[in-house]
Amino acid sequence: MIAQTVLFLAHYFLYETWTSLPATGDTAGPLWLKLGLGLLSLAFLPASLLAFRYTNAPVRAFYKIAAVWMGLLSFLFIAAVCSWLIYALALSAGLPANFHRLVELLFGVATLAGLYGVFNASWTRVTRITVRLANLPDAWHGRKAALISDLHLGPVRNGNFLRRMVATILREAPHAIFIAGDLYDGTAIDAARAAEPLNQLTTAPHGVYFVAGNHEQFRDDSKYLSAVASTGVRVLNNEKIEVDGLQIAGVSYRNAWQPGSFEASLKRIGLDRERASILVTHAPDHPEIAEAAGVSLQLSGHTHLGQFIPWSWIARRVYRQFVYGLSRIGKMQVFTSSGAGTWGPPLRLGSNPEIVVLQFE
Repeated sequence: MIAQTVLFLAHYFLYETWTSLPATGDTAGPLWLKLGLGLLSLAFLPASLLAFRYTNAPVRAFYKIAAVWMGLLSFLFIAAVCSWLIYALALSAGLPANFHRLVELLFGVATLAGLYGVFNASWTRVTRITVRLANLPDAWHGRKAALISDLHLGPVRNGNFLRRMVATILREAPHAIFIAGDLYDGTAIDAARAAEPLNQLTTAPHGVYFVAGNHEQFRDDSKYLSAVASTGVRVLNNEKIEVDGLQIAGVSYRNAWQPGSFEASLKRIGLDRERASILVTHAPDHPEIAEAAGVSLQLSGHTHLGQFIPWSWIARRVYRQFVYGLSRIGKMQVFTSSGAGTWGPPLRLGSNPEIVVLQFE
C-alpha cells in the first residue's frame, strides 16, 4: 500500500505539473490524461506480482510495458521537479518565464533520455582490462578470463538474450569464465531451459564458474543452482578449487552479505596468502573482509552502477570506489562489473551493460 501510494502521488505530481498554469490559475486537464496516468500508476505492482507467478507471453508483455514506464517516470519526475525549481528561481529574480514552455522542454528532454536509456540497455559492450597479480602462476601469464553478471533472466530478458551473451563471450576465446550471480531475476521462469545456452561455454579450457546472487537466493535457490550445474558450469558454493596453481573461490550472496558469515566462509575456504587467488562473490559489500583473508582479486557485480539517475547517485554513495571498475583496498584488487542485464526498468543512462574480459599479468 505504501509503494502504491508513492506511485500514485508521483503520477499526480506529473499531472499537476503538466496542467498547471501558475500565472492564470487555470488547472484544467483532459480526462484521457487523468485516466491514462491513473492506470499507469496502477500498472507496475500488479505486473511485478504476476511476473513472480506466471511466465506466459501476456504477462511478460504487461511487465515490459510497466517496467519501461517506471523508468520513464523517474526521468519525468526529475523534469517536473526541475521545472518548478527553475520557475521559482526565475520569479524570484524578476525574470520572465513561460512555465508551460519550460515543462514541455524538460519533459521532452526526459522522454528522449528515457528512450535512449531503453536502447542503451540493449547495447552490450565488451570491456577489456589488464589485471596484474602478485605471485601469479606462470601458467596464467597472459591468459584471459571473461566476467559476466546480472543478466536477470526473467520477464524482460530470456534465453535468446543469454544466447547473444554466450556468442559474444565465445568470440573473445577466454581461458576461463566467471558468472558473478543474478543470472536469474528471481521471477517465474523455466530455469533449466533458460540456462541451456551456458553449455556452449564449457569449451573454455580452464572452466566456467558460477556463484549465486541475491536474486537466486530470494527463496530456495536449489532450482537455479541445479539448472546451472546441469549445463556443465561449476557452481562454487562457498568453496575453493585450484586451476594450474591459481586459487579460485566462490562465496554465494547469502553467505557474503553479512560480515560475520562472510568472514567465517572465507576462513573455512582457507586461502593461501602466499599464492594468487580470485574470489567470485556477487556484491562488493565487504571488500575489507576479503582483503584480510588474503584474496588477491575479487570479482563482483550487483551494483549495475545504479542503471540510471537518480539511482546511480545512490549506488555511488553506498559502494563508493567499489561501485564500478577496478579499485584497490590494501593488497587486494576489486573489479565490479556494471552487469549485462537490468533489474526493474530495462533502461540504462550513465551506465553501460557489459561483458568484461580480463587479461592476467
